[in-house]
Amino acid sequence: MYWVAGLFAAVLVAFSNRYGYHRDELYFLAAGRHPAWGYADQPPLTPLVARAMAAIDPESLPLLRAPAVLAATLVVVCAGLMAGEFGGGRAARGLAAAAVASAALVQGAGHLLSTAVFDLAAWSVLGLLLLRLLRYPARPGPGAKSVTVARYAGPVAVADPAVVESADALIVAESAVDGAAIDLRADPRWWLAIGLVAGLGLLNKSLLIFPAAALVVALLVGGPRKVLATRYFPAAVGLAAVLWLPYLWWQARNGWPQWDVGRAIAGGSSGTSDSPIMFVLLQFGLMGPLLTPLWIYVLWRLWREPRYRAFPVAYGLLFVVFLLTGGKAYYLGGMYPILLAAGAAPLAALLGRRRGRWAAACAVVTVNAIGSAVLFLPVLPVSSLPGSPALAVNYDAGETIGWPEIVRRIGSVRADLGRDVAVLTANYGEAGAIERFGAPYDLPTPHSGHNAYWWWGPPPDTATEVLTVGIERDELAELCAVVEPAGRIDNGLGIDNDEQGEPLFVCRGPRVPWHELWARAKHLG
Repeated sequence: MYWVAGLFAAVLVAFSNRYGYHRDELYFLAAGRHPAWGYADQPPLTPLVARAMAAIDPESLPLLRAPAVLAATLVVVCAGLMAGEFGGGRAARGLAAAAVASAALVQGAGHLLSTAVFDLAAWSVLGLLLLRLLRYPARPGPGAKSVTVARYAGPVAVADPAVVESADALIVAESAVDGAAIDLRADPRWWLAIGLVAGLGLLNKSLLIFPAAALVVALLVGGPRKVLATRYFPAAVGLAAVLWLPYLWWQARNGWPQWDVGRAIAGGSSGTSDSPIMFVLLQFGLMGPLLTPLWIYVLWRLWREPRYRAFPVAYGLLFVVFLLTGGKAYYLGGMYPILLAAGAAPLAALLGRRRGRWAAACAVVTVNAIGSAVLFLPVLPVSSLPGSPALAVNYDAGETIGWPEIVRRIGSVRADLGRDVAVLTANYGEAGAIERFGAPYDLPTPHSGHNAYWWWGPPPDTATEVLTVGIERDELAELCAVVEPAGRIDNGLGIDNDEQGEPLFVCRGPRVPWHELWARAKHLG
C-alpha cells in the first residue's frame, strides 16, 4: 500500500512543473495576498495554503502544488486503510491503493492546487473514520459469549466479546483475518476526529456539508443507528460548526455571495459545468471506465450488508441532490475511493493465490493508470495538444497553458498607452496571471469585477484610460464614452482555451467615477 502511494506521489511530482499555472492557482495566489475569513466563491483554507507556499518561494510551481500532491497521496493511503477496515489483508490494501491511484479524478486533482483535492482528501479521511465507528456491527446483550462479525474476508467468529454497558463504552474483540491478529474497536470518541476533519474540510470547500449530511441521514435510514447514540456525535457537530463559523460570518456580512456563485455554476457558467446527461455519463469516467464494474458491484454488495448500508444510501442521496441542483460530475467523486476500497477485499479473495488472475487484475489497473495519466497529467508535449483527445476530454489542461504569453501581449499593448493606464479584466484568471507575470512589463495590479476581485476594489477615479481584457464592446459602451479596439489575446501556441482570441479594448472617459460604476461590474460565477 505505502509503496503504491510513494510511486503515485513521485509521478505527480515529476509532472508538477510541466505546462504551467492553472487559472484557479493564479486566483488562489491572489486571494492569499488578501487574507480573509472568506471569499465570494470559497472559504479561506486553500488561499492560505497558496500564501504559505508563495512565502517560501513565490516562483516555484512544484512547491505551490506540493500540498496537492500530499493531499492526493493521502487519498491513496486512506483507500488502502479503508480496504483493511472492510476486512482485506495486505493484498487487498495494496489493490485498493493502486486502483485509487490509477483513477482519473485522483490524478487530475492531485496535479493542481485546488479546493477539489483537499475536499477529496477530507472525504477519504471521513470515510476511514466512519469505518472505525462501524467496526463492531451490533451491541451484544449482557451475558453474550460470542458474535459473528461479517467481513468481506468471510465471517469471522469472535469469542467472548466485551459486554457493553453503555453506548459510549469501548468494545473490544480479537480474532484473526488472513492469519494476522486484529483488534476490532468501536470507540465513539472517533466522532471528535470526524468533527475536526469536517470542520477543516468546510473551511476548504462548503460542498463537504452535503456528504456529511448525507452520511448522517443514511445512518438514520439504513443504520446502524447506534453509532449516533452517543454524546460524542453532537460534540462532533458542534466542533465542525465552530470551525466553520468564521466563514459563515463572512458570508452573512457580505450578502451570501456563495449562493449566487452556486446558482451561476448550476446554470453552466463554469468551464467544467455539466448538463444532467453528462453528469450521469461522467460518473463512469471519474475513476476510469475499467474500474466501473467494481464500484457498481460494491454498491449492491454494501446494500446487502446492514453494517455498511449507509454508504450506498449516501451515494444515492448525493447522486440525486447533485443531479437535480446542477452540480458538477466530480462533486460525487469523494464516494468512489470508499467504494473501490470496499471492492478490493472481495476481489482480492476472488483472485486468491493464482498468479494469472493477479496478473490480469494488475494489467487492468495499469492500463487504467496510463490512460488517466495521458489524459489528466501533462504527459503529452504542448505541440501535440491542439486537436488532441487530451484537450477535448480534460478542460483544465487548456487552462494551464499560455498565461505568460497572454501577459506579454497585454504588457506590449499597455506600453504603447502610458504608465497611468489601469487594467480591467473579465475574469480572475486573467487578473491573476497579470499579478503573477506582469512585473517585467511594469503592469499595475489589475482590477476585475469577477468573484473576489470585485471586493478588492475598482480602478482609481483618476484613471481616465483603462485597458480592458476579455470584456466585450457592448458592455464597455455602458461604462465609457469612447471604446477603441487594441487587438486580441493570442497564447502563441494554437491552444483553443477560454482566453484565446478574447478582445483587448481601451476604455476612455468613464461616464461616472469608477467607484460609482463598480456595482455594475460585479459578476459572480
